[in-house]
Amino acid sequence: MIIVTGGAGFIGSNLLAALEGRGDLVVVDHLGDGAMWKNIAKRDLADVIRPADLRSFLDGRNGDQVQALFHMGAISATTETDVDRIVENNIRLSLDLYRWCSVHKARFIYASSAATYGDGSQGFSDDDSLDALSKLRPLNAYGWSKHMVDRRLAKLLREGGSHPPQCVGLKFFNVYGPNEYHKGSMRSVVHQLTPKIEAGEAATLFRSHHPDYQDGGQLRDFIYVKDVVKVMLWLFDHPEVQGLFNVGTGKARSFADLANAVFTACNKEPQLKFIDTPVEIRDKYQYFTQAEMSKLEGAGYDGGFTSLEDGVKDYVQGHLQSEDSYV
Repeated sequence: MIIVTGGAGFIGSNLLAALEGRGDLVVVDHLGDGAMWKNIAKRDLADVIRPADLRSFLDGRNGDQVQALFHMGAISATTETDVDRIVENNIRLSLDLYRWCSVHKARFIYASSAATYGDGSQGFSDDDSLDALSKLRPLNAYGWSKHMVDRRLAKLLREGGSHPPQCVGLKFFNVYGPNEYHKGSMRSVVHQLTPKIEAGEAATLFRSHHPDYQDGGQLRDFIYVKDVVKVMLWLFDHPEVQGLFNVGTGKARSFADLANAVFTACNKEPQLKFIDTPVEIRDKYQYFTQAEMSKLEGAGYDGGFTSLEDGVKDYVQGHLQSEDSYV
C-alpha cells in the first residue's frame, strides 16, 4: 500500500498517476463539492480517506502493509491568516505521520517548500544542517510551518532512535502543470494567463518595485510538475537516499519569459502590461528564487529538467487546449 496525502491535489494527483502499478494507492484528501474529484477520476485506487479519518485508518495498519507515505497535503496558500489552522494541518499532522512511519518502519517522503527561504538573503541551498536551517527566515505563516517541520525532523534524525527507513523532505519551487485547476488564485501564472491570451488579451504582470529588476523581470525557478514527479519516483526507487532536497530546475527565469512562452504556445504575438504589486504583499514579495540543485544531483539524480518553453508548450497544447485537460 502507498498512501498519498493531498492525493487529489495538484502535485499529489500527478504523483498518483505515476505510481499506478507500484502498489495499492490510498488517497487522503478533502474533495468538497467542487471538481477536485476529476484529478483522481482516472486512477485505480484502493481507497479514499478523509484527512480527519487518517489517524484511525493508520491505527489498523502496520509497516508490512504500508510501503510508503507521501505527505503532500497541506494548507498551501501563502495568504492564509488562520495560523492555528496552519499549525494543525501543516505541523501537527506532519509530525504525527513522521512518528507513525518511525514506529511502523514505513518510508516517509514529505512536501516542504521554497517558501522556507524567505526573501532569499540566506541563499537557496538545501543544506539541512541544524545551523544552516536556523538562519532561514520565512516571510509568511505557510513558509514558517514548513520550515518548522524541516528543522524538527532534521533534529530528530540526528538524535538517532526510531526513525523511518527513508525520510525525505522536498522543497518545491514554482510548480506549474495539469491538475492545478482547483487552486483558484494560487494557480500558476501559466494557467491564469492562457485563457486571456487565447482571447487576444494582453498578459498582465506585476510591476517591479525594486530598482534592480525591470517590470516583468522578477525571477523565479519555474518547474514543470512532470519533472517534480520524476524526482519523486527516483527517490521512491532509491530508498537509501535521505535528507532535505530542493526541487527546482536550477535556472531562474523571468515572469516576462513565462508570459512570452505562453504567447508562443498559443501562437499569439506577445502583449505585456503591468499593474502595481498589491500593497498587502509588497513587503513580502520575492524578486528572485533559484534552487541550488547540486545536492540532488550529488545523490545520483540525473533525470534532467524540462526547459520553460517546452514545459509551457506541453502544458498549454497537451492539456489546457485539449478536450480532456486532466492527467
